[in-house]
Amino acid sequence: MMKHGFVKVAAAVPFVKVADCGYNTERIEQMILQADRQGVEIMTFPELCITGYTCGDLFLQPFLIQEAERKLVELVERTANTKVLVLVGMPVKVEEKLFNSAVAFQSGRMLGAIPKTYLPNYREFQEARWFSPARDLQFTIANIGGLEVPIGHNLLFRSGEVAIGIEICEDMWTPYTPGTRLALYGAHIIFNLSASNESIGKHAYLRSLISGLSSQDLCGYVYCSCGYGESSTDLVYTGKAFVAEIGRIMDEMPRFVYEERLLINDIDVSRIQSERLCNSSFRASVSHHTQRGLLTEIPFMLRSAEESGDITRHIEPNPFLPEDQRATRCAEVFDIQICALSQRLKHIGAQSAVIGVSGGLDSTLALLATVATFDFLGLPRRGIIGVTMPGLGTSSRTKTNAHKLMQELGITSMEIDITEATMLHFRDIDHDPKIQDVTYENSQARERTQILMDLANKHHALVIGTGDLSELALGWCTYNGDHMSMYAINSGLPKTSIQHIVRYLADTHHFGAPIKEVLYSILDTPISPELKPSEHTGEEISQHTEDIVGPYELHDFFIYNFLAYGYTPSKIHYLASVAFRDVYSPKTIKHWMKEFYRRFFSQQFKRNCMPDGPKVSRISLSPRGDWRMPSDAVAKAWLEEIELLPE
Repeated sequence: MMKHGFVKVAAAVPFVKVADCGYNTERIEQMILQADRQGVEIMTFPELCITGYTCGDLFLQPFLIQEAERKLVELVERTANTKVLVLVGMPVKVEEKLFNSAVAFQSGRMLGAIPKTYLPNYREFQEARWFSPARDLQFTIANIGGLEVPIGHNLLFRSGEVAIGIEICEDMWTPYTPGTRLALYGAHIIFNLSASNESIGKHAYLRSLISGLSSQDLCGYVYCSCGYGESSTDLVYTGKAFVAEIGRIMDEMPRFVYEERLLINDIDVSRIQSERLCNSSFRASVSHHTQRGLLTEIPFMLRSAEESGDITRHIEPNPFLPEDQRATRCAEVFDIQICALSQRLKHIGAQSAVIGVSGGLDSTLALLATVATFDFLGLPRRGIIGVTMPGLGTSSRTKTNAHKLMQELGITSMEIDITEATMLHFRDIDHDPKIQDVTYENSQARERTQILMDLANKHHALVIGTGDLSELALGWCTYNGDHMSMYAINSGLPKTSIQHIVRYLADTHHFGAPIKEVLYSILDTPISPELKPSEHTGEEISQHTEDIVGPYELHDFFIYNFLAYGYTPSKIHYLASVAFRDVYSPKTIKHWMKEFYRRFFSQQFKRNCMPDGPKVSRISLSPRGDWRMPSDAVAKAWLEEIELLPE
């Protein structure tokens, strides 16, 4: 049984001596024992690792084949007390043909052999001199060291809901790979045993090929190629390995290191299953390319959840903008916003825009995107009407920053104090302003929206929405107040992404050096709706959003893993406990997770009538696009699972 859907895999590159099967199996054995101690469940070694890949015409010596079989049988026996499923490469003789094969064994039993489908016989490769391709195999059983072992290119190894497929080196370089075929038959992870020599530029090409195959096949991909000890008569082998998952290289082995190496990581099989469930094109391909009865499934055993231990892979705390890609993604997101708003302005023929500028994060990014869009379209910045609307809880800090921002950007700026209008409204509806409840707060938000809409009508302009995806997920917006606009430019961005993008724009001087200090001041300002007055005069901000609804970095983590991958609350809690190990306790994570699910389900009615806005990442809450959910769905099952989570 998998632990939260993860399978721990490994690629091992041992030292090798050409044609010394005894030495090679000794090195393999040591790496199997090491991997078993570290909780690995499935591991692969390189192509022909029992004999060495570079044996040449020695492959035609019956003694070498017999020695390989004998040493493999001994290896299987010596590792009988381990639990890892092991894949090794060796020549397998069936009748009078020799097949370059992968052999799978576990806990003292040989489970199956998979022959190589495509033999390279060009340039430096001449495998057809010694081996036959899988299509020439006429039997389904091979005799390996006196043991009968299933053999064939249509073998799938399964443990419960997890299935793996195997291909060998050249197989992956073909238009329709055996791995792709096995993925369509249900393999979640493809293992490739390889012997790939070094040449200039080949490594980068190989890396992109592995990434592409794992993306195309919606699978995990574990690649392992031979290393030091292979003959360098004409070619160089330094050892390399990759672990990929649905288009992303999760980990890779350093090259040019003269040592044995073991690459261990985790494949998220539950994510693969979720992606395949959602992807209608993948499902159609399965129906088109597969036929029942052509596949043989061989059972193996995964470790229990308790035996699996903690996952090895890095869990990114900010999945929307991973740290290793952050700058590139920030620039790309901003360009997407500009493109989206440009199209909307051109379509309606508007040359003016109205935007509420609070001095907070969301309105800052919305304003910067609007300014960049006007620059892109060649429209004067004075056509942007920025309105700051101080009210009953506005601090001097945010008001000052709003004015500085508008001034530095050279837009048309206005200040309309809503205090008097709000107090008049309270009198009209007979509300005591001393009662600072939801009516007190939402009246201000709706007053501001009314002003922006009326100004837009007056100036034939578009009201630019400033609310973000995190607020939409939590319902942290006033229905028909800040919830509404004519184009919601930030609706596809979570709060944490907005923070990073604004910081990126400040650091790169995108709008010039003078505005940098204003942006830093805005970034340092506590996130707040500023709808309640402070007990102190001046800059003090009384409402801190994250004290009320919880940390945005946690909520954004919940949003991504819930909506992108369909993870269960227990899995999200586990991943958050790993990602934020040094920041939040499991108890704190559980508390805010409960708040997230409660709010997410209860606030769908706001999302069901949200305005247009661009999707910029994997997640969108638009009812016209990615997320369709009834307003009266209940969170009971999710909340009940959360109650059972450890603290």
